[in-house]
Amino acid sequence: MSVQRLEQFRERIRQELDRTVDFWVKHSHDPEHGGFFTCLSRDGRVYDELKYVWLQGRQVWMYCRLYRTVPRFHTEEILEAAKAGGAFLRKHARVGGSSGLWKCAFCLTRDGRAVKIQRTIFSECFYVLGLDELSRVTGDRDMQVEAEQMMEKVVHWVQEDPSGLGRPQLPGDTPSSSMAVPMMLLCLVQQLSEGRGPPTALKYQRVGQWCVQQILMHLQRGGMAVLENVSVDGAELQGCQGRLQNPGHALEAGWFLLQYTSQWGLQDLQDTAIRSFIEGPFHSGWDPDHGGLFYFRDVDGHCPTQLEWSMKLWWPHCEALVAFLMAYAHTRRPELLECFSQVYDYTFKHFPDAQSGEWFGYLTQEGKVVLDFKGGPFKGFFHVPRCLLMCENMLDQILGRDQDQVPDQDQVKSQN
Repeated sequence: MSVQRLEQFRERIRQELDRTVDFWVKHSHDPEHGGFFTCLSRDGRVYDELKYVWLQGRQVWMYCRLYRTVPRFHTEEILEAAKAGGAFLRKHARVGGSSGLWKCAFCLTRDGRAVKIQRTIFSECFYVLGLDELSRVTGDRDMQVEAEQMMEKVVHWVQEDPSGLGRPQLPGDTPSSSMAVPMMLLCLVQQLSEGRGPPTALKYQRVGQWCVQQILMHLQRGGMAVLENVSVDGAELQGCQGRLQNPGHALEAGWFLLQYTSQWGLQDLQDTAIRSFIEGPFHSGWDPDHGGLFYFRDVDGHCPTQLEWSMKLWWPHCEALVAFLMAYAHTRRPELLECFSQVYDYTFKHFPDAQSGEWFGYLTQEGKVVLDFKGGPFKGFFHVPRCLLMCENMLDQILGRDQDQVPDQDQVKSQN
């Protein structure tokens, strides 16, 4: 693959990141109550004023990460929006319950009144993510401490006592482990540890090790399949949920593991991450007829029970782009760059909206837009800009430091 091709990737990705940021800056800010509108139509009009805490925390994080790391986004508008989003979260997101004021709502009214609470950890996790990154931008030590305290509460719920989540153990329910939980905690370990030196890294080392062990339990069938749900002791579960595969989650877990290996220098784990969590799920999850990644798969080839299983969603393709480019940056294996190119071609052909900016999120199996809104209860300012930012940075590093190592097409063919 030529340097020119990589330069083309980088330029398109940079343009898409600029257009995506511009879309959310123009349309999502709430000047009256703070926080962000996330239910945005194709052209950016607000079609529902409800505010989802997952997406509030994610947007605060994304704005702060852009402001802190990319000079062209170091603007007062982005900073002030992030601060307003953080203030909205701190004022409204935490609600009462058996765990005190540590449980966060899932959904709020425009002015911050709680509408719904989920019996999971994810609202709290994105609260941590947003506040910790905002504390890095503002230097607010109290905000950092609050993020760390919330992290301690989440770890307590997951590892020791889940009663604070409000989820009773029912007699017919088999205790299980969802890969989403250790993945999210590993993301937070990396967030809270980043750039803060050995003492902080060591503080979260044990939690990070636990997360990696839990993620690896989902590698089943002799290392040939990543299952979304397993028993608490790592055995395969019976039924549809036990056979469920989510290619996007596996790919995301793969690059989380690669980041962890970079921090701790674990070569064997790097190999497992690339082989079993990136290459394997990609090849089993790719649609050979229409291209793109299926949303869900059944490990035994049955039709998944999720009605949207065959759809092509934006976020698995974002995770695949990050995973393959990161895997190539770690190994310089040219076939990984070819997989990146394959995902890139599909993604940039189908998801970006040339007319109004940002990306569509939901396509049919054939690749046609089926839901044309740009934001909703689960799609906000996160997966697209995070992917584009990370890919832009990795391409800059690959092109700037190792241009002489970029493989050409003949090298790729000789190794396949």
